[in-house]
Amino acid sequence: MSYTRQDILELIEKEDVEFIRLQFTDIFGELKNVAVTTSQMERVLNNQYMFDGSAIRGFTQPHETDLFLHPDLDSFVIFPWRPQQGKVARFICDVYREDNTPFEGDPRYLLKKTIHRAKELGITFEVGPECEFFLFNTLENGNPTTETEEMGGYFDIGPVDFGENARREIVLTLEEMGFEVETSHHEAAPAQHEIDFKYDNALKTADNIMTFKLAVRTIAKRHGLHATFMPKPKYGVNGSGMHVNMSLWKDGMNLFADPNDSLGLSQNAYHFIAGLMKHICPMTAITNPLINSYKRLVSGYEAPIYIAWSAVNRSQLIRIPTIRGDHTRIELRCPDPSSNPYLVLACCLAAGLDGIENKLNPPTPLDFNLALLDEEERKKHEIQQLPYSLQEAIKEFESSEFLQNVLGQYVSKRYIEAKKEEWKDYMMQVTDWEIRKYLNRI
Repeated sequence: MSYTRQDILELIEKEDVEFIRLQFTDIFGELKNVAVTTSQMERVLNNQYMFDGSAIRGFTQPHETDLFLHPDLDSFVIFPWRPQQGKVARFICDVYREDNTPFEGDPRYLLKKTIHRAKELGITFEVGPECEFFLFNTLENGNPTTETEEMGGYFDIGPVDFGENARREIVLTLEEMGFEVETSHHEAAPAQHEIDFKYDNALKTADNIMTFKLAVRTIAKRHGLHATFMPKPKYGVNGSGMHVNMSLWKDGMNLFADPNDSLGLSQNAYHFIAGLMKHICPMTAITNPLINSYKRLVSGYEAPIYIAWSAVNRSQLIRIPTIRGDHTRIELRCPDPSSNPYLVLACCLAAGLDGIENKLNPPTPLDFNLALLDEEERKKHEIQQLPYSLQEAIKEFESSEFLQNVLGQYVSKRYIEAKKEEWKDYMMQVTDWEIRKYLNRI
């Protein structure tokens, strides 16, 4: 919905809104906000709300602290779960410097920059995510666990699916906030769920993913549950992914569709696939940003580990869903929901455009299960593997001038430094697995 300044002021008065949350996302995909009362609306709408950027990890240094929040008026929404008197609403904000220039460390700005590049070519980037998450029990004090009594599996219903009531309320809440929810269901692992909402332009979709996470966590807590988007919270079960379905549009036409092609795909679609495959190894530092992300990208749990594509096999890194025509799309299956959606979509779009502009061609599609091949057979088919750890992914990202240009040196430098430190800290930990494996034997 599109709002003017006057629309916002009238809505606030009509709906008895008392607090406004000014939200933005840091470079690591964490949602941040500051709450102001509606008495400060003139200041907010005049883009005059300032905050200390040095307090946000990955943002500014102490000597360059002052940043400003510019609300996107179209992102205004009232939270359905807050009180009906003295309601709480929010804006998603862009981050600016004091001189009124966009802050180069703002992930939303980086996505907007990449979208603008596509727009110069007359292209619109449409995206539909598939967001998975777990609903776990909490302790009496509210702290989360990884425990659940349910044993539900794919598409199961209540009473086997203990989380059905919570999931239903999440869907109703999202619809009240303007989402068009397409499907919701229990996923493969016990306590694992998926809710898919309708595709939209890339910026709106990234905003929606951040709002989705907030709503899921909030409603789960009301049911005494903890919602986590951690990629692999439990050993021995499927992890959570965030498959990204993408299409390009120009003059009302889907640029990926060609009814005369044997697979129903245009040359643009083939080039886009090739661009994704060319840059996917360094991209995994963004699409799979945690040490834990790589516990999901292992054989046997439906997550892709090899760089291949198919219009038939659902297990490949890139697949083409069956439906064609205006619904033709490319699905990238490696991203997980811990990732920063603004950075993920910026990288996907830039990589795809690189494939189109340089007329890259993908390898032959592989329609069989690559996990069944031995190493020699994979070499024969020239099949490469995704990075097997965050350390490996960061090395790939560090060597990619292309992706660092997409995200800019400001974000790239800070992202690399933080992830290297994360890896260093992880390598110094003594895990329960090590104690079980070695303590009694050595």
